[in-house]
Amino acid sequence: MNRKLLSIYLNDHLAGSTAGAELARRAAGSNEGTEYGTFLSTLAGEIQEDRESLQDIMRRLEFGEDIPKKVAAWTAEKVGRLKPNGQLRGYSPLSRVVELEGLALGITGKLALWKALLELVDEEPRLKAAELKRLRERAERQQRDVEERRLRAVSETFRG
Repeated sequence: MNRKLLSIYLNDHLAGSTAGAELARRAAGSNEGTEYGTFLSTLAGEIQEDRESLQDIMRRLEFGEDIPKKVAAWTAEKVGRLKPNGQLRGYSPLSRVVELEGLALGITGKLALWKALLELVDEEPRLKAAELKRLRERAERQQRDVEERRLRAVSETFRG
């Protein structure tokens, strides 16, 4: 197994999970007091748990965390907030659509990660198939749930 490339791959996903966790927390806060807010708050907690699972896997594999990569992802998420949303100030319904699309993309990447690691279980005893299957199933559920809300937000925003 090419441990160097696997370490880079896992660190790339850890950086993505850093940005995803920040995005989910921000979206939850922006939608507080709504059905979206409740859903996004729960999702943010799950994304953080998934991120911690990835960190645990990396520790078991004895891979260090690439701190500059995580900082860059965190910064990119903050800079992404500056894009126009159709309003000079405040939260726009378009912001919700874009945030849900960003979360959907992140979850798709996370699902690909869990599937990739499942492919390596037979070669790496520190990877646990049951854990990875649980994470894969949760990502599949998250994908469905986010898509449902995304389509609702699209309808509310553009048909509104």
